[in-house]
Amino acid sequence: MTLTPTRPSARQIVLGLQHSIAMFGATVLVPILVGLSPSVALFGAGVATLLFHLLTRGQVPIFLGSSFAFIAPTALVVKEFGPAAAGGGLIAAGAMYLLFSGLVKLLGVGRLLRVFPPVVTGPVIIVIGLGLSSVAVNQAKTNWWLALVTLAAAVIASIYGKGLFRMIPILVGVVTGYVVSLLTGQVTQDGLNAIAAAPLLGLPDFHAPTLDWRPVAIIAPVAVVTFIEHVGDVIVNGRVVGKNFLEKPGLSRTLLADGLANMSSAALGGPAATTYAENTGVLALTRVYDPRVLQIGAVFAVLFGCSPKLAAVLRSLPQGVLGGVSILLFGMIASVGIRTLSEARIDFAHSRNLIIVSLILVLGLGGAAFPISVAGTSLELHGMALAALVGIVANLILPAQTPETDESERTLH
Repeated sequence: MTLTPTRPSARQIVLGLQHSIAMFGATVLVPILVGLSPSVALFGAGVATLLFHLLTRGQVPIFLGSSFAFIAPTALVVKEFGPAAAGGGLIAAGAMYLLFSGLVKLLGVGRLLRVFPPVVTGPVIIVIGLGLSSVAVNQAKTNWWLALVTLAAAVIASIYGKGLFRMIPILVGVVTGYVVSLLTGQVTQDGLNAIAAAPLLGLPDFHAPTLDWRPVAIIAPVAVVTFIEHVGDVIVNGRVVGKNFLEKPGLSRTLLADGLANMSSAALGGPAATTYAENTGVLALTRVYDPRVLQIGAVFAVLFGCSPKLAAVLRSLPQGVLGGVSILLFGMIASVGIRTLSEARIDFAHSRNLIIVSLILVLGLGGAAFPISVAGTSLELHGMALAALVGIVANLILPAQTPETDESERTLH
């Protein structure tokens, strides 16, 4: 499937709207935290996603959004050098993806797959989902009953819904939660005032980037971390959809597309736009894998960026509503990891497998962080990136168990 000018169906439009809304929270949160424009971030995420689909020939159902990995260095650069300098650093990070793409093309995907077997990818996927669980719980605990209402509406739509309603559980949950919020006065007066005051249409506050070696040295190295995340996201999406995206369209192409897409968002004055785990949760929950739907979602993101009023409506969503749907989304990601281990028939009677999985889960979920100093700035390798790196190294250095070793272990157990 490719980007085509054919008219989308009403169902695809609704599903695209749902996907855009599901991606909204994380996409807007990052620019708010680092001091960039949320409207530019939405617009940039939409443009980046469309560019990604164009470059990957519309084969991969991925929505690009603001990466959490870039928060600390981007915030530092915005504070010390200004938003334009941050844009230059993010463009340099995107350029590193082009380098990674060339290396993968040169070395081949086969060598990469040997360091990402199911015993590594399965628990890494679990870490992706459960690593985000604290975000969902922190949102939900601001108003548990509202989160539970939202969650219940999404679950009911997913299990008992008919036709289109069964395919849009997230949208059903968000709309139900928002209506209940309005009826019970949970939407803040500031949020309502912002909706009333915001114009219907208006261009985001774009600004051009500037290149300075100091911001580049601070931000660009983070691409090493997000490269690992990219590989994980592409593998996970393939697991959910039932396709091998590492081979078709190929990891080198997805890396190239991700890098250029990130550069396009930064060139507009937005944050980094890369693949991220929230998209996987939506795919797993809705079971809608049509790339055209995500392309429509990207168009909605662009429209949200150009409509302050629509963006204000979404920003007024109470945290409890977002927490309700996030509990389901992030749990779905972890479930995909469990399914990966199950389908690969990983034998946990092998101490080697137990060690690899244990290291990934504990270090990925336990809050472990490996400090890295770049240009005098302290960064951290943690979460999914640290778990994936540890799993890769453990898988490479631990010796494969022989049948004799396996038999002795079973006897002991």
